[in-house]
Amino acid sequence: MNKTELIQAIAEKANLTKVQAKAALEATLEAVEGTLKKGDKVALIGFGTFQVVKKDARKGINPATKEAIKIPAKKVVKFKPGADLAMKVNKK
Repeated sequence: MNKTELIQAIAEKANLTKVQAKAALEATLEAVEGTLKKGDKVALIGFGTFQVVKKDARKGINPATKEAIKIPAKKVVKFKPGADLAMKVNKK
């Protein structure tokens, strides 16, 4: 599902126009992004949790040259699905 399809699904399920659904989705994504930028986590009970985690610097290997390289430390967004979501996805 891409963003356009998600907007369509939101519009249908929430009885909104596509314009309203797009605005709601974009506001939600901006709120999540802003919270993560501040270093806080976003916990959506029954769905999952988004949080920023630090990855330490490490050594790696350039696959083209086989030379050792330094991979710098960085922050990445991690998503942990909630138990309810996992059960619904695995339900037959």
